[in-house]
Amino acid sequence: MGLIINIETATSICSVALAKDGILLSQRETAEKNSHSFVLGTFVEEVIEEANYKMSDLDAVAISSGPGSYTGLRIGASMAKGISYSLDIPLIAVPTLKAMANGVNNHSADYLIPMIDARRMEVYAAIFDAFLTEIKPVEPVIINEDSFLDLLENNKVAFFGDGAIKCKPVLKSENALFFDSGMPSAGSMCSLSEQAFAKKQFEDTAYFEPFYLKEFQAKISKVKGLK
Repeated sequence: MGLIINIETATSICSVALAKDGILLSQRETAEKNSHSFVLGTFVEEVIEEANYKMSDLDAVAISSGPGSYTGLRIGASMAKGISYSLDIPLIAVPTLKAMANGVNNHSADYLIPMIDARRMEVYAAIFDAFLTEIKPVEPVIINEDSFLDLLENNKVAFFGDGAIKCKPVLKSENALFFDSGMPSAGSMCSLSEQAFAKKQFEDTAYFEPFYLKEFQAKISKVKGLK
């Protein structure tokens, strides 16, 4: 098992967590806008020092791989790749939306839909069941009153993340649940990065690029076959 530094910079939140064998040891995060480039290096140093380890003790570095802010993802990826290169340790990519779903501790919903704000009424969204199995991969979606109706007809569906905030006034179904939890956080990455480490699911550090999901044609969400 491993000592892994987890880095989350996909959105306005900058977050770093240190975990041993998937258990959170220390964490730093801020939602201060445009702070990533100023605080990320300090956060990395602080969480390692707080847990009484040294950089050289790290077994792997994990990065929240997107989608999200182009600038935020670039900053996080540069830091993660730098750590991976300098220490000669594996680089692990954790999908941002899956980590968000992993951070929701709730058993009242049949499906989990993490959302990252894109622009106007557009979001990046994915669908997971209560066991964190991906039902529908991440895609850009334009939200209106008909979004996810097939899924909401017979299921409790949890929406969360900064993209869900603007959806709440639009999605009127009684089966639509809106959670304040589930925002991007490095702490939610820890168990997922440990699973990847145990399975040796590593990235090629030289060629790794975040999942930007940019320059898309967003579409109205239709969930088929899930009634």
